[in-house]
Amino acid sequence: MVTGLVCAVCGTAVPISQALSWKCPLATDVDTHHVLHFENSVEPFRPTDDSNPYLAFRKYLAVDSFGAAIGLSEAERIRIIQETNEAVASIAGTGFLRTPLYRSSELSDALGFTAEGGVWIKDETHNVAGSHKARHLFSELLHLLFAEAAGIAPWTVSTRPPLAIASCGNAAIAASTLAAAVRWPIYVHVPPAATAEVLTALTELDADVRVCARLPEDEAGDPCVLRFREAVANGAIAFGVQGTENAWCLDGGRTIGWEMTEDMGPLMDRIFIQVGGGAFAACVGASLRSAGVHPKLHAVQTEGCAPLARAWENALATGGARNAGPRWNECMWPWETTPVSIADGILDDETYDWIGVLDSMADTGGGPVVVSEQHVMQAYEWAHSLTSVNVSATGVAGLAGLIAMRSDIANDERVVVVMSGVERVEAN
Repeated sequence: MVTGLVCAVCGTAVPISQALSWKCPLATDVDTHHVLHFENSVEPFRPTDDSNPYLAFRKYLAVDSFGAAIGLSEAERIRIIQETNEAVASIAGTGFLRTPLYRSSELSDALGFTAEGGVWIKDETHNVAGSHKARHLFSELLHLLFAEAAGIAPWTVSTRPPLAIASCGNAAIAASTLAAAVRWPIYVHVPPAATAEVLTALTELDADVRVCARLPEDEAGDPCVLRFREAVANGAIAFGVQGTENAWCLDGGRTIGWEMTEDMGPLMDRIFIQVGGGAFAACVGASLRSAGVHPKLHAVQTEGCAPLARAWENALATGGARNAGPRWNECMWPWETTPVSIADGILDDETYDWIGVLDSMADTGGGPVVVSEQHVMQAYEWAHSLTSVNVSATGVAGLAGLIAMRSDIANDERVVVVMSGVERVEAN
């Protein structure tokens, strides 16, 4: 179970029973470089046999520990999870289910692996809204619903403040899907480059869409994030996938790593995973560590935007990659040039959850991979010609990382590539 939260930068502790504990208490508008991580008790990894990951891994989720700490019975917590999942299914066409992990003989052969090794695909395109993003957001939503059910939320169902998110696509659709399921208003901050297909989907989900161009007076960083922070300062609830803005996004995403642990466990030698804001890789790394398996974790970014690899090198030069949070200013800052890549879903100016990703890579002997556009295009072509996964250019970044590193990997290694982000067809 989760026993509390602690800031990975300043060490401030927050009790698990504290409602709406999105950010470190010492974080300010001037000093945003704080992030809360969950502290777990040591116990055997024994999930239950349930198709819903939030029930299968419930006892390891921080949100369940929060619900228990504020007085909700186990039956009440399970009921809220089940009923909310049914509401999500009514909007999305599917609720939360375990996603497949399987060996691709075609990719394994194309990359020259032996029968003992090979490439396993963790296919997150089957998740709610077509990517891993909803997994992060559902734990945030459950936190809100648990607080309401316990009568400790500073609002009623009829006076709910709006949710707010900054996203260029998948996270926006995931957040709007969950908001629609529980009839919660939401502000979605998107860049001018957001596709017509994404904007149409958001409109159909009744989201309040706010297109955020970069203004001359804006500070460095993503203008969508700047406008999102302004909305939160005016009373909206942070409902995104950056742990710096809402630590509870680092809870539900761990279910994906726990699924991999159940399916393969210590048989995994390496995992390649896409990184934009970093919450996904941070969650997978944390979940594997808590379950006692340690495949080498490789976080993949593109040449057009690679702040994480720079932070890794800076951390190594200033005291080590692990526990680098207190050295934030020396390691992580926004990418100076305009981010460019066909893998446009991972072009975050800053890897917000870099600390957790560096910790996991350092713990496992992994490291960052920076791929070229040619690597991404090769991965996209192979994903669509050699597999049945309907994945976007963003979602093949993990495979691109494997292609880039292939000469350094033994032929009998068992490698997992995560594919997340369904290919969306542009609206006419």
